[in-house]
Amino acid sequence: MLIVGCGDVGLRVARAVQGRVRLIALTSTQARTGELRQRGITPLAGNLDQPGTLARLAGLATRVVHLAPPPGEGQAQWWRDTRTQNLLRALRLRSAPASLVYGSTSGVYGDCGGDKVQESRPLQPRTPRAQRRADAERAVRHFGRAAGVRASILRIPGIYAPDREGGTPRERLHKGTPVLRAEDDVYTNHIHADDLARAVVAALWRGAPQRTYNANDDTELKMGDYFDLAAQLYGLPRPPRVPRSTAQDDLPLMLLSFMSESRRLDNKRLKRELRLVLRYPHVRDGLAAESSARL
Repeated sequence: MLIVGCGDVGLRVARAVQGRVRLIALTSTQARTGELRQRGITPLAGNLDQPGTLARLAGLATRVVHLAPPPGEGQAQWWRDTRTQNLLRALRLRSAPASLVYGSTSGVYGDCGGDKVQESRPLQPRTPRAQRRADAERAVRHFGRAAGVRASILRIPGIYAPDREGGTPRERLHKGTPVLRAEDDVYTNHIHADDLARAVVAALWRGAPQRTYNANDDTELKMGDYFDLAAQLYGLPRPPRVPRSTAQDDLPLMLLSFMSESRRLDNKRLKRELRLVLRYPHVRDGLAAESSARL
């Protein structure tokens, strides 16, 4: 198995299949090679922004996990994910893998006004980063059809986990960062990092060709209610509520962008087709596990 983008979730994927497959991870950082080897993963030097360094990926693995983010701002074709294009070209130089899983974002749906969203909904990405993800999805589906690869796409919402850097609302609650008042609030979606890793593994072996899956838990909460729940579990004050009209004065632009889109992801396909049984079906389960561990 080749893992491209072997960060927190990639390492969890590796842990989930440890001992079952040989693990290889692409890395552009020499300093990470020691850590990867300690985890039983063979590091392979390469950079998705430098196509000439990727030739050794061809024919290397029968299963590929692609979790690397698209390039940031600054490229001329800002809507393209050149990293995914470079990876897929390299994989086609020799025999293609049997299956590939790409970690996309639920942001490709854009604002849905709080609607329940299934995978068949037309994409309307509003932000540059979501447009690059949509471009990557198109490239992955084309690669799957052209190369005869079972390519699965996971549309991932907010990832949380107590043992993930910045993986819970605790820090924001300590800072007293505001949330929107109830009448302005938006629905937000979540997945525990361990459940996401298990979804990736399930898709590698059970995903249908060129199939897309919403990779979220069963939670249906607005963002403010999510932080209120976390505050209750942690024994911390609830965050202040502000109207949308003044939110730009109190919140960073990145956070405001998340607060401009509202949707409720439908995960029936994830559970029915991939037969994934969530260990943390509600954010309460994952956050409560952290709270109990601290007692």
